[in-house]
Amino acid sequence: MKVIFATGNKGKLREVKNIFADTNLEIISLEELNFNEEIEETGLTFYENAFIKADAIFNKFKIPTIADDSGLAVDQLDGQPGVFSARYAGENVTYDDNNRKLLKELENFPQPHFAKFVCCAVFVDNTNRIAVNGELKGEIIKEFKGTNGFGFDPIFQPESYKITLAEMNIEEKNKISHRSKAFNLLKEKLVDLSIF
Repeated sequence: MKVIFATGNKGKLREVKNIFADTNLEIISLEELNFNEEIEETGLTFYENAFIKADAIFNKFKIPTIADDSGLAVDQLDGQPGVFSARYAGENVTYDDNNRKLLKELENFPQPHFAKFVCCAVFVDNTNRIAVNGELKGEIIKEFKGTNGFGFDPIFQPESYKITLAEMNIEEKNKISHRSKAFNLLKEKLVDLSIF
């Protein structure tokens, strides 16, 4: 069964394909469909933004679609950057820009800087609208460590670990990540509903 993953993020695509590798789902990327339009994420929550993306792609191609919205919520910043994680330092910025802005914002706060990654994963087809959440708790560290992953991974150290997400390989990260938790839950729900 073909399912579109409504993302332009190659890192996310790789992680999610890995999670669904043991199913008969064929995950199609937007790139394979030659879709490169920007879907405006106007929601105020991860849940709203995930459905905005899934609905837009499902309505265009009429193929079952999965999507997610995820980001970092830092306790000392009242949950920021939240839904603005990808564009925290502005539009068309690099991951590095976002990381540097976050560290600057935390300069006046004492360590540890507790935070959590949050992911809302959704599935949309003709009859179903499913949403699940995953979280990964940890803290923001002051220096960049590791070259794997993307986003805030180089400065996020998960609870009970001495390394950052960017120091883990994809298999290690997929065992604990917020996205892994959300998409594994979504996979279970799709199996329960006999969708594939």
